Amino acid sequence: MARAISPCIFCQIAGSSNSTPLLHSVRSLDDKVVAFKDINPSAFRHYLVVPVEHIPTVNDLQRRNEDYTLGKVPFGKSYDKCGETLLRRDAPQSNQYRFGFHQPPFNHLHLHCFALPFIPRWKQLKYMSLGPLGGFIEAEKLLEKIKPLSPIPP
Repeated sequence: MARAISPCIFCQIAGSSNSTPLLHSVRSLDDKVVAFKDINPSAFRHYLVVPVEHIPTVNDLQRRNEDYTLGKVPFGKSYDKCGETLLRRDAPQSNQYRFGFHQPPFNHLHLHCFALPFIPRWKQLKYMSLGPLGGFIEAEKLLEKIKPLSPIPP
């Protein structure tokens, strides 16, 4: 029986050995995320960190321990395990990094990891917050939004 091909490009990349070279897979987290270069970079260095599991958008993350933990490891303060590590390795001369997500209608949650500056400079417009209207949300702001109300067990 032939396996159905997912219509989500990020699911295809994260779950296959196609021509997209994966830069990093978080082995210590049971392969929950993969990272790769953006095919249309907007900055000096531009990587995407994608969960292997299909999570449609940032709106699908809730104030639950499992969502916060997923967010925290590849996308939050501990993203140095993936995105920040790649940027520090490939762009050590950059003194400014930026991490964040597009909000709906974009499909399959993915973290943008930038070593700035934006190239060309006008591409920064694509990564601006539009407040309550959506746009781009910084990783730290997303983590604040989904932080569980009860303490996370150690």
